[in-house]
Amino acid sequence: QVQLVESGGGLVQPGGSLRLSCAASGIIFETYSVNWARQAQGKGREMVARINRDGTTEYPSAVKGRFTVSRDIAKNMVYLQMVSLEPEDSAVYYCNAVGSMIAYWGQGTQVTVSS
Repeated sequence: QVQLVESGGGLVQPGGSLRLSCAASGIIFETYSVNWARQAQGKGREMVARINRDGTTEYPSAVKGRFTVSRDIAKNMVYLQMVSLEPEDSAVYYCNAVGSMIAYWGQGTQVTVSS
């Protein structure tokens, strides 16, 4: 059974940092493209970072320079380092592993940026 489990969310002040983690069981992250996506209340889900199978990364302009996705192949973990957080970054953050024929989602972790 495949399971993705996100952790590391919480409450942080504007300008602060958080690192989210995604742990996988049942799949090997290295063989998937892995996205971090977020969904703010009342809004649609949007991708905020991607690490491809070859290790290359992609970011939308809204977070480029502030968010960094990385992976630890040995630990089968993917991370999202977020700095200079803004209230607009508040959302539930999801880990999403995408294969050629299937995709998996975690349950999400809440990030709240507020003073």
